Parts: sequence; C-alpha cells; structure tokens
Amino acid sequence: MIDTSLDTLQGLSARGTLWLIVLLGAMAGLGPLAIDTYLPGFPAIATQFGVSVGSVEITLATYFAGISVGQLLYGPFTDRFGRKRPLYVGLITFVIASVGCAYAPSLAVLAVLRFFQAIGGCAEMVVARAMVRDYFGARESARVFSFLMLVMGVAPIMAPLLGGTLVVHFGWRSIFGFLCGFASLCLVNVTFFLRESHPPAKRRAETLRSAVKLYGRLLRDRTFLAYALSGSLLAAGMFAYIAGSPFVFIELFHVRPDRFGWFFGINAAGIILASQINGFLARRVDPHKTLRVAQTVAAVAGIILFVMGRTRTGGFAGILIPLFIFVSCYGFSIPNSTALAMAPHAKVAGSASAVVGFLQFLVSGIAGLSVSLLHDGTIFPMTFVMACVGSLALLINLLAVPATPVMTPGGGSPVLSAPGERGR
Repeated sequence: MIDTSLDTLQGLSARGTLWLIVLLGAMAGLGPLAIDTYLPGFPAIATQFGVSVGSVEITLATYFAGISVGQLLYGPFTDRFGRKRPLYVGLITFVIASVGCAYAPSLAVLAVLRFFQAIGGCAEMVVARAMVRDYFGARESARVFSFLMLVMGVAPIMAPLLGGTLVVHFGWRSIFGFLCGFASLCLVNVTFFLRESHPPAKRRAETLRSAVKLYGRLLRDRTFLAYALSGSLLAAGMFAYIAGSPFVFIELFHVRPDRFGWFFGINAAGIILASQINGFLARRVDPHKTLRVAQTVAAVAGIILFVMGRTRTGGFAGILIPLFIFVSCYGFSIPNSTALAMAPHAKVAGSASAVVGFLQFLVSGIAGLSVSLLHDGTIFPMTFVMACVGSLALLINLLAVPATPVMTPGGGSPVLSAPGERGR
C-alpha cells in the first residue's frame, strides 16, 4: 500500500520525497525551458545566418510540432516499458540534439534539430505527470502538481535572463550548451537515484493499433476530455500572453526592453504563488471546486482585460491588473485539471499524460498562431484571444464536467473497466 502523504513515500523520508518532486519538476520543465532560454538569442541567430528575426521563428514552430506530437509517442511507451526507459531515450535524444543545435551550420539544420530536441524534451513531461499519478492519489496529485509548478515556475522568470546573459557573454550557441548540461544532470540523477514507479506486473503490452484505440477511448471519455480541454484553454491563454506581450508592452506601452523581464517575472511569480496556495487548499477543498472558481475568475479577468484594452481605460495599469489575475489563475487551473483528468486512469497514466500534454500544446499553438494572424498593431489580438479561451474554458467546465466527478484514489481506470464497473 502506497502512503500518499508528502511526508513519506514508499520508504522515502520527507527529504527524499521532496527531492523526488524537485527532480520531477526539473524534468517536466526541461521542454519549456528550451523555449524560454533561447528566445533572447533570436536577433543573434538571425544575424549569424543572415535572415530576419521572423525567419528564426520557424525553429520555434518545429519545436512546438515536436513537443506536441512527441508526447503521443511516449504515452504507450511508458505504459509498456515502465517510466525510466522512456526517460533514457528522451534525455539522450535531447542531449544529442542540443549538441547539434550548438553547432548547427544553417537555420534549416537548426530547425530540424529543434524538432528532435523537442521529441527528446517531451518524454520528461509525459513521465513526470505519469509518475505523480503512480505515486499519489487523486486529491494528493493536485497538491503535488502544485509543487511541480513551483519548480517549473522559476523557468519563466530565470530562463530569459539566463539566456540573455549567455548570448551577451558567450554567444547564442552557448544556450544549447547549457541545455545539454542541464539534461545531462537530469540523466545522471535518473540513472542512479530515481526509482521505477511502474513495475512489470502493471505494464501493458501496447501495439500501435491498441494505443490508437486507447487514445480514442480517452478522448471519448467526457470527464477526461472536459478537464483536459478546459485546462488546455487556460494554458492557451498563457501562450497568447507570451506571444503578444513583447509587442504590447514594448511597442504599445513603451516599456524598455531591459525592464520587460521584470513585468514578465511578476506575472510568473503570480503563477508560483497561486500554485502554492492551491497546494495548501488541495487537502482541504475539493480540487473540482477550486478549478471551477479559478476558471470563473480567469474568464471574468479575461473579459475585463479585453474591455480595458479596447477602451484604453486606465492605461497600462488598466491592463496589468486583470492580466496578472488571469495569468495567476493558471497556477490553480493546471494542477487541478491535470490531476482530475488523470485521476481515474492510473492503469494507463502514461497514455493519459500524453493526451493531456498533447492537448495543452496543440491548443496553445493555435492560440499563439491566432495572435499572430490577428496582428493589427493594437492590443486587440492578445486580449481577444485571452478573453475567448478563458470564457470557453469556463463554459466547458460548467456544461461538460459532472457535478460529482469520478475520483478513484485506489487507481481504478474507467477506460479499462467492464460495463457497470465505472466509478467503483
């Protein structure tokens, strides 16, 4: 019987459990870290290869393609072969691709290597979520995902500053050297210190055909899809903010580029604070209720943000406050929506994790593309997309999520249950 408290876990001390969460957070943040760290290097990369900064964005597009599709590949892999083998494959692939990126002779080669770097980086995201579900029950998972967000939340604050420092002092290629070193450190820890959480007795011999069928059953599961999709829409709002904020802050409101990172960091701090409050609430309040409140607040904040931006009421401060509230709600939404979506699917946690991650990056990519396509030199694209995804997330939560969601701390898996067994 697994003790699901954070004080002790399968014989681990409180310190050992904390270390496990930190390692899982570091691995889950590796894929996003490879985005945030190299953004300050865009101008230098463009100069190196004699192209426009806009052309360098193709390397971001190929990375998102890899990190979205790649998660679907690792899902069945983790359920069939355990959690550590996919980590080895992913981390080694990430290390090799990072070295290749550091020595890329052209933008086209860099774009291809970024795709493979993403294929490597997404393994850690899938496995980290799956291992949380392996170790912890439904309610406790929400709390642990909040702790993971504390570890991951440091990346949006530190990564652009770190990337900028590396570019200035060592050149843009040094960013990929740093990513290679970080992944290598994770690989050492996985090899020597991380326990396998999915023993052979629980593994499933998945074929490609059965994996596709399983994905289909997960996507037809109304509760799973509602939680996963509503959480993904809040993530899409975050990406719309990331895609649109440089233009809005620097060009429209004349924030100095060297101060942009501070505003970005304040909003990231809001995510961290919210995720830690969520961790405190997880044992005291039903995560389903917390999620609904958070998505309600996000929807209202998104609409206010759109109105304030459209009317220019309050100037810069008029958008900063609702923007901070919306972004902070991400710290409540992702831990709870992820935990609730995966809670009934412990037997196929790897595949469930893959679908959750795929939806998050797919919807986020669409949101970012929408901001670009709607670009009209105003604040409208960013605020409009954020208001839309926030409202849609709440609508899905209200209409599609059952009043008493199925939560199976013991590890039941509705998609595998016989008729009449669901919810036992």
